[in-house]
Amino acid sequence: MTTITQYQALRTTVGFHIPSAPLVRITGEDRLEFLDSFLSRSCDFVDPDTTRECLALTEDGLPLTIFLHIEREEESWLLPRTDIDNEALTSYFDGLDTDGDVSVEIAPQGWGAAAVEGPLSWQIAEQLLDFDVAGLVLHAVADVVIPGAPEGSEAWLARVGTTGEYGYLLVSNSPDIARTTLLGRAEEIGGQAVDADALARVQAEAGMPYYAMGVHHLDVAEADLAWLVDWQRIGEFHGSDNLTVPVRNQRRLTAVAVPAGHRPAVGETITAGGESVGVVVYVAPSTNPDEELLFALVDAPFWASTIPLTVGDQDGVTVTLPRVVAASSLNKLG
Repeated sequence: MTTITQYQALRTTVGFHIPSAPLVRITGEDRLEFLDSFLSRSCDFVDPDTTRECLALTEDGLPLTIFLHIEREEESWLLPRTDIDNEALTSYFDGLDTDGDVSVEIAPQGWGAAAVEGPLSWQIAEQLLDFDVAGLVLHAVADVVIPGAPEGSEAWLARVGTTGEYGYLLVSNSPDIARTTLLGRAEEIGGQAVDADALARVQAEAGMPYYAMGVHHLDVAEADLAWLVDWQRIGEFHGSDNLTVPVRNQRRLTAVAVPAGHRPAVGETITAGGESVGVVVYVAPSTNPDEELLFALVDAPFWASTIPLTVGDQDGVTVTLPRVVAASSLNKLG
């Protein structure tokens, strides 16, 4: 199957994918205090069986990764949303204070995750839940039983995605069976496995290029990630003393559309009226034949919507996100 076909599956049926980053399991009575020491959002009002996204910062106040935080009754799980390996995670956690009753496992043995996203993905979730699929609200988690999994296996399903379409994340200690089950059911309703490029394009169109682009080369303000930070907690979590507070008229990440087939290089200069106003930092994969979509750091006020810009020798225009109306937003669950 081509990447364009995979893109269309995410937009019209369902796409199956396996998150590339390792899971992290955190246990112990002091785990929430530990999470508070490095996550950009407080755990004070986090309920069991819910999910949320937070930043983790380096000591210099730069983003390390975006974590999906999944809170369970007796343990916490983290799934990096941006590319980061076991070695980098180990180095990061080794640099944190883990005093108290806290245990951190990176890539816990036997556990794995898989995901389905797309307007029909709820039909797969429906077969795993023992209650109405609409009852699993956005960001909620429920225990499930995977058909064929060994007795005593654990699995839970979170209604959370990365594309703006309906999405579900399945975490299990029978990951091979879980993945086979999800993929098989996706194929039964016209879906398929999707690669990183197809997924990255839909994520970018939804306004979340960060998952594929990464965040470690931009500061929080210019990456337009301030919404992931609890600014009342500066000084309370790792790296926050060195955060750059956003200001209104500053350079920031902006989506720019250019004609299909004209892919600029990362680092390409962006101009307005012949003057340099920005630089390309990420170009989304070409899986939507309508246009090329790129993300650039652009000076104020040129990041406003519908501003004509020149990217290299091509005409472009700043655009609002989401760029494509998600089919899931037009169709009810169930």
